[in-house]
Amino acid sequence: MLEIKDLHAGFEGVEIVKGVSLTVNRGEVHAIMGPNGSGKSTLSKVLAGHPAYEVTAGSITFDGKNILDMDPEQRALEGIFLGFQYPVEIPGVNNAEFLRMAYNAQRVHKGEDELDPLEFDDLLVEKMKLVSMDPRYKDRALNDGFSGGEKKKNEILQMAVLNPQLGLLDETDSGLDIDALKAVSAGINKLASKDNALILITHYQRLLNYIEPHFVHVFSHGKIVKSGDKKLALEVEEQGYDWVATATK
Repeated sequence: MLEIKDLHAGFEGVEIVKGVSLTVNRGEVHAIMGPNGSGKSTLSKVLAGHPAYEVTAGSITFDGKNILDMDPEQRALEGIFLGFQYPVEIPGVNNAEFLRMAYNAQRVHKGEDELDPLEFDDLLVEKMKLVSMDPRYKDRALNDGFSGGEKKKNEILQMAVLNPQLGLLDETDSGLDIDALKAVSAGINKLASKDNALILITHYQRLLNYIEPHFVHVFSHGKIVKSGDKKLALEVEEQGYDWVATATK
C-alpha cells in the first residue's frame, strides 16, 4: 500500500528525515518508536502533506500513486488519515457537522451521493458506539473543552467515520491515563482490518500492550536504525534508546 524510498525531508532548511525507506502492506500494523527529535512526527506530517515540511529527495507512493505532488486534502481523499498528537480546539464548529462535511467530501470523490444530516446522524451514532464515545459529544464544538482523553477518542471517531486505508496515529497515547489509553486502544483495534494499515508513532511500549504491532521500527537521528517485532519494543523499554543507537553503529 505504502512505499517510502530513501526519503529526505526537513523544516525551514534543516534536514530531519535522513534517508527513510519503509514498506507497509494492507492488514499490517507498524509501530515507530524513538526519542524526542528523532524524526517520527516529521515523517507523519510529510506523509500527510504538511506544507511546512519540504521533501528534498526520495519518493512516496500510495496505492501505486506518487503522492508528493498531492495537496493534503487530496491525500486525505485518497485514504490517508493523520491523528494528531495535539488535536486542535475549534470553537464554533459543530463536531457532527465537521464530520459530515468530511465524510461527504469523501463520498463525492468516490462518485457517490452525499448523506443528508439525518442519514449521517444514524451513521455517526453507530460509529460512536464502536469507539465507546458518549453521543453527547457529537453536539459539542470540535474538541472545544474536551479533556485530553476525549480529544484522542474524537480523533479515533474521525478515523472510524472516514474509514481510511492508511491511519497515521502520532503519539495517540501521549497525555492519556490508563483508562483513556485502554479505551482509545480498544477503538483502534476495532478499526484495524485486513483491508487497511496503521502506523503508530509512540515513545513508549505501553501502547503496544494493547495494540499488537506486526513490525516495530526504531528511529534515531532521522533514520530507522533497527526493525523487528514486538520483542524489539520490549528491549527498548528495558534498555532505552541509547542501546539501539549504540548497537547499530
